[in-house]
Order: sequence, then structure tokens, then C-alpha cells
Amino acid sequence: MHMPVRKQLIWWGVGGLGLLIAMWLLGQAILPFILGAGVAYLLDPVADRLERAGLSRTMSVVVITFGTVLIFAAVTLLVVPTLVRQAAALIETAPQMLEQARAFTTSRFPEFLPEGGTVGTALTDLGKAMGDQWQGVAQTILSSVGGVISAVAILVIVPVVAFYLLLDWDRMVAQIDDLLPREHAPTVRRLASEIDSALSGFLRGQGLVILILGTWYSVALMLVGLPFGFFIGIMAAVLSFIPYVGVLIGGLTAIGVALFSFWGDPLWIGAVVAIFAAGQVVEGNYLQPKIVGGHVGLHPVWLLLALSVFGALFGFAGMVMAVPLAAALGVLARFLIERYRASALYTGQSMPADPPLPLRVELAPRGTLQAELDEARRVADQSQDLAGQGAIPAAPPRRT
Repeated sequence: MHMPVRKQLIWWGVGGLGLLIAMWLLGQAILPFILGAGVAYLLDPVADRLERAGLSRTMSVVVITFGTVLIFAAVTLLVVPTLVRQAAALIETAPQMLEQARAFTTSRFPEFLPEGGTVGTALTDLGKAMGDQWQGVAQTILSSVGGVISAVAILVIVPVVAFYLLLDWDRMVAQIDDLLPREHAPTVRRLASEIDSALSGFLRGQGLVILILGTWYSVALMLVGLPFGFFIGIMAAVLSFIPYVGVLIGGLTAIGVALFSFWGDPLWIGAVVAIFAAGQVVEGNYLQPKIVGGHVGLHPVWLLLALSVFGALFGFAGMVMAVPLAAALGVLARFLIERYRASALYTGQSMPADPPLPLRVELAPRGTLQAELDEARRVADQSQDLAGQGAIPAAPPRRT
């Protein structure tokens, strides 16, 4: 018996609602498993490529795990301490830079910042607050991050989960495909393929773009001698997943620091401006079109909305899941729009009625049916005559 579409939607809606409630209740507890699944998803193409090169699945996963551990250890020991040290020094120096900028603007353009005015007072108070509270702010951030992602989850649970999921990834995908409802399996496979294309294209492509920009900004700013250049370059690269935000925030911060540090030496200030101008030109004309491409389907505004909504609803776990959920919702929205454009609600024309069931017709040679009818009538008459005489012969053999 065919299950109505409305009933199917009810069952799937109940399942999706149950999943959202589970994420809301167990978000922090399942966060390491979500991170592990994300790592396994990103590394699965590497494992497949190693398998095609001749390694077994187990050996491929071992090689990937060993390389990932080495990279993580190198980043933790070499990059993170420098970032933390320069970030703390920049926060500590920021009040002095703000005060110098306020004094310069007041002396050159007194009409913009009059003595005792609202803007000048606000800048002074902001500088004092940053100077007095930066340590408390840093400690609060570190403690909140530590409460969300414990060291045990990062160092133990996430790698273990990623290892086992990566080992059985193809098998799990096959089992999930076997559990799909047969009636809608082709449609679900198509949507899953589009979600995978959008998500993998964005994550892997944008990750490579961030790596290239981070290397360029940080190395170039350090070569010109800009204080805190390594931190500013990494910050600008990480924020570049939102178009123009990374270059604006990073560029303005770098130029402000350059004005504070290289005042009277316009050559180095111009060098800082040129570094960010070159990075923006290369990103907009080569990196984004060639690596990320326009087929991904994750608009920056849609991504920001997903980060805000899922972060507010599910905390840090929601922010981790925001990108894949945004990709899935984007693909589903395009699918629903496609179905809407093909429906009578959009076209204004009723859908054609279902064709009638086919009628089976058997063809026989000319004269065959009439001969069959004459024979059946002759047998019936003979049976009636014999029945009147009290003797009913056996039924004649059935023609084939």
C-alpha cells in the first residue's frame, strides 16, 4: 500500500525536530563527536586518493593521522604562542595608539573633535577601558573557550572519533544509502551530492585561500617590520571568508599600527598599504574564482545569518554546525524553488490528470474468435440435450 506524501512529511518532520532538540540539549556533550565527524569528512578524499595509489584503507588512515598530528603539534608549538603574544601586546598598546590618534586629530582638525566633546571623551574612555580591562577580557575569553572545548576533547576524543569514522567512512555511506526510502532515494542522492559539492567546495577552497592569504600577509608585514604583523596578517586572512571584511579590518588595523610606528617615514606606510592592495587584487581575481568558484552557493550574508542563528540556539556546537547546515538549507531551498516553479501555484495552470490504466487487448487470427464461439455454443446445446435425457457427459478438454 502506498504511503501518502503528507504522512511521509510528518514522519520526516518529527525526525528532524527530534534531531534539533537533541542538539539543543546535548550540544556541548556531542561537540567532540561533531568535530571528529567534520575532520573525517574533510580528510576522506585524501584517504581515497591514497587508496587509489595502492595503500590499504587502514594504512591510509594511519598515514593521515600521523601527518595530522605532526601538523597540529607544529602549529601549537610554533604559531599559537606567537599569535597569543602579539595579540596581547596589540591590546595593551591600543589605548596609547588611540590617544595619539585623538591628539593628532584634535591638533590638526579641532572642529571635528572639540575639547570636551562627546567623540573625544568617548575615545579617551575607550582607551582607558581597553588599557584597564584587556587582561580580564582575555581571561574571560580563554575560560569560556576552555569551558566549551576542553583539552581532553581536543587531544583525545576528537582524534579517536575522526580515526574510526575515517576508517569506516565508505561503509557508513553505503549503509546510509541502503536505509534511504526507495521511493525517494534518487532525489535524496541528488540533493546529498549537491550539498557535498557546496560544502566541500567552500570548506576546502576557502581553507586554501585563507592559508595562502595568511602566509602572504603575515610574512610580508613581518618583512617590512610592522609590529604585531604576524597576528594582523593571520587575522585578516581568517576574516577573508567574508568578502572585504578581512581586508578592511586587517588593513585598517595594519595601517593604524604603521602610522603609529612609522610616523614620518611614508615609504613603509605605503608598503603596508601595497601589501593589502596586492592581497585583495590576487584574492578577488585569482584565488576566489579559481579555487572556491562561484558554484558553491554559500552567500556570505547567508553564512553570517547561519552562524548567528545556530550560535544563538545551540551555542558553540551550533556555530560548528552552521556551515554544513547552511549548505544543506541552501540546496533544499533551491530544490523547493525548482519544484515551486514547476507547480500549478507558479504557472497558474492545472497539472494534467494522471493517464488511465492501460487496457490489455489480445490479438487473434481472423476467424478464430468466431470458431471458438460456435464451438462453445455447440457444446452448450449438446450439454442441455444430454441433461434432458438424464445423462451429462464429461466436460470436453479445454482448448489452449
